[in-house]
Amino acid sequence: MSLHSLTPSSRAGTSRLGFLALIPAFLFILAARALMSGDLPIVRTLDWAPSLGVDLDFYIDGLALQFILLITGVGAAVFVYAAGYLAADRERERLFLWLLVFMIGMLGSVSIDNLIVLYAFWELTSISSFMIIAFHHERTPSLDSARQAMIITFGGGFVLLVGFLLLGEMAGSYSIQRIIEASPSFADDPRFISAMLCLIVGAFTKSAQLPFHFWLPNAMAAPTPASAYLHSATMVKLGVYLLARFNIVYSDEVLWQYLLIGVGGITSVWAMFQTIFERDLKRILAWSTVSALGMMFMLIGLPGDESALAVSAYVLAHALYKAPLFFVAGNIDHCTGTRDIGHLSGLAPRLPWSAGGALLAALSMGGLPFSFGYFAKQLMAMAEGQHELFTWAGYISIPVSAMTVAVAGIAAIRVFWRQGGSRIPQEIQDGPYSMRLPPILLAGVGIVFGVRPDFAAPIIGAAAEGIRPNVYFDHLIYGEHDSSLLGLGAVFSLGAIVFVFWEKIHQFLDRYRLPENFRAAAHHERSLANLVSFSSWLTRRVQNGRLTHYSLVLVLFFGLLMVVILGLMPESLASLPARMVEDLQFEWSGAATVVVFSTLLIVASSLAMTMVRDSFLVFLISGLIGFGLALIFLFMGAPDLAMTQFTVEVVLVVVLASVLLRVRKLELGAFRVSFSPLRVFTSLFVAGALTTLILTTLLTTEPDPALTEFVAKESATSARASNVVNAILVDFRAIDTLGEITVLALTLLAVFPMLRHLRLRRRNEESS
Repeated sequence: MSLHSLTPSSRAGTSRLGFLALIPAFLFILAARALMSGDLPIVRTLDWAPSLGVDLDFYIDGLALQFILLITGVGAAVFVYAAGYLAADRERERLFLWLLVFMIGMLGSVSIDNLIVLYAFWELTSISSFMIIAFHHERTPSLDSARQAMIITFGGGFVLLVGFLLLGEMAGSYSIQRIIEASPSFADDPRFISAMLCLIVGAFTKSAQLPFHFWLPNAMAAPTPASAYLHSATMVKLGVYLLARFNIVYSDEVLWQYLLIGVGGITSVWAMFQTIFERDLKRILAWSTVSALGMMFMLIGLPGDESALAVSAYVLAHALYKAPLFFVAGNIDHCTGTRDIGHLSGLAPRLPWSAGGALLAALSMGGLPFSFGYFAKQLMAMAEGQHELFTWAGYISIPVSAMTVAVAGIAAIRVFWRQGGSRIPQEIQDGPYSMRLPPILLAGVGIVFGVRPDFAAPIIGAAAEGIRPNVYFDHLIYGEHDSSLLGLGAVFSLGAIVFVFWEKIHQFLDRYRLPENFRAAAHHERSLANLVSFSSWLTRRVQNGRLTHYSLVLVLFFGLLMVVILGLMPESLASLPARMVEDLQFEWSGAATVVVFSTLLIVASSLAMTMVRDSFLVFLISGLIGFGLALIFLFMGAPDLAMTQFTVEVVLVVVLASVLLRVRKLELGAFRVSFSPLRVFTSLFVAGALTTLILTTLLTTEPDPALTEFVAKESATSARASNVVNAILVDFRAIDTLGEITVLALTLLAVFPMLRHLRLRRRNEESS
């Protein structure tokens, strides 16, 4: 069924696109069934490109399953909510399409075992996030925010790819599980730490950690369903998933611990401090999300089983209270037209469903007893108190927890129960049930898990075991490990004070707000502007309108690139002379005579092209290079390829020579020889570097025979061809060959009217 067929809205004001929620709901049921059956991990392998080490390997353990449950469970609620929220939007199909694409990217990212395929899914989430943030592309803030998020996440993704390649090279496999198993054997490799830093940078950009934190609050320009799904419950946690997955590899590295704990802790405190400066309810929630992500990274960095349990519980608890609060913020915006907390108060009588959902979610966010947030924070306190070296991590959580209580109060109490100061009309009411039920249901699950934490025990335990194998969690789940009432009371008291005096604190701190030019987002924009200016300057210097200058720059660049590549192969380069003497055995024959003659012809023609300035002669000489290559193909056992080369050269020489002669009225240009020492030196330099690189590669590496054997075998059996070259051209790469034929045919068709026009113009000139 197409998205278009689901587009019409029902009388209840809800788009029928909401039925797409059945897709994630069905996947959620399958994931829940797998969790209850206990048949973990689930391993499936589909061969894709085995010779390249790239296969569709699926590995679903407890950690992956927890994220799958979040992606599908919250996703189902988001699709239902979006059906009501976007019922009147004519472009809603586009958002639902990209939400589906995003869900596929997320599911692939957490379930795939191959790093290269994981990177593809990782970037798919960035692409879909860009399209979703830019949903209202007619609005400048939406486009700017989407561009900002794309640049940061794509840049981090590129760094992440470098880390993946380093890990794959060290382990000899791109399978995550094989890398984990082999990690002790390459822990002393100099690339080990480099790969770790690349993973951390990629995760920090995806999860909005300092100094990449600013893109997430700015992404609140996206529609509320996207904010609830991408920017609170799922996508921004992808970096958390990645580092949790590789924690077993790097957990003993001191640098890993200090980076995650330090950057995570600083980000958490800084982001919570930023909430006081905001007036937009969604941006307040977004900054609190950045803070929560920092706490998750800090927990991953802490050693011990308790930290694995704590981060598993906190990931689940955060999704169950933050997504409902974003839903509620969307309801308020949808009904009142504003998210400014200065204009919102006393909404509970008019928006009772939203008020109820906000209250349930706030109980868990504030960590009140009998909520799952309370249970998660107890595990966090245990993890932070287990290690004397990192006791300061526990001190960080005190102000962060207090500010979390205050933000929960703003979202659930201030806008709904405070009286006075409201500028909202009295006749507003809650939206359709598709917008009322999702926040109630998700927040309600958080309360149920708080009353009966044993219901959440299988999810938490399985996820924690994915982070730290063989973790024992029963005593943590069912034991009595509550923090002191004094500490709990201090956090709630401090949070209540901040909540009560929020306005006064905001007004006081707003006087000392950093100017726009000193904020991270402004530095980012200036960096982009400077990059554009530098690119313009470089373009003006390099691309000055002279073709010879362009060629010189390209040749020099590739020459230097080859030198760098050779510099990375010192051992292979040192053994090259001996291998040349050993492997390059030459036997003189008739075919060898022709090959040598053709090679000399190509070399002489190439040198002549650098010395002749007449364009017509340059073109004719270039034809000699093509004919020389055709002779080499002919006497090296590829007659079909040689005939193709001959045909192409004849057609090109005849057609283009005719055009040039007609343009010049059958007059040849003056023969001028130009000798430039710089061009000769550049040509020799690049030729030497290229020859050395080719010989080094051919003589010091073992070729992979997989493709050759496949083509040789399948040419006879599948293509039924006696000539392998023929089979490659017309069977294995038939589309490519057809494309080349099409290009050549279109070129001839394009040249014909041009020649006809020149002929007619010449006749007119002669007649006149």
